[in-house]
Amino acid sequence: MVYSFEINGLSVKTGDLICTVDGGGPVIPGEIWRLIGKLIPGDVDHVVVYIGPEGRCVEAGARGVISFETNSSVWNSASMLDQRLMVDQLYGVAYPLDDRGLSMEQESAIRENVSEYCLAQVGKPYNINFLDSSTENAFYCSQLAYNAYLKNGIDLNTDKEVIGIPGTGSIIFPQEVWESCAHKRPV
Repeated sequence: MVYSFEINGLSVKTGDLICTVDGGGPVIPGEIWRLIGKLIPGDVDHVVVYIGPEGRCVEAGARGVISFETNSSVWNSASMLDQRLMVDQLYGVAYPLDDRGLSMEQESAIRENVSEYCLAQVGKPYNINFLDSSTENAFYCSQLAYNAYLKNGIDLNTDKEVIGIPGTGSIIFPQEVWESCAHKRPV
């Protein structure tokens, strides 16, 4: 089933990607996550897959691959800290299926497939080997979204390398996912 929800005034449907920036808020964990975010190229540090219903999402993060609830239509990572062990701020929403010329039936099928794939990964560990984006034994955030969409013929990798570090083109950076999709930021 395809669900709809709203996060900070932006509409999301099952399979859409919530993109965040690490850090935020007056809590110490926010400062720790802000430092981690500085290591990731680009503005976007983290990718969350919206599943539904309501605020249900799947992410690969500090606890491995988990399903969690946003608790409201306002992204407030402090209220989700116990579930996620992460502190971040909403950057925007990426829409991987927009502008691809898909019929409503094709789009619905892909959204359902992405949801099923992500939910099937819940419980798997975090992938610390960023160079191995093809493994399905462990996941990092943008790799989870990448693999879910690749199974449906949509490649969210732009093959960008970290400047000066050969062989890093296989890493799926959150910024690449953002740039490979139509997207919106909150006003």
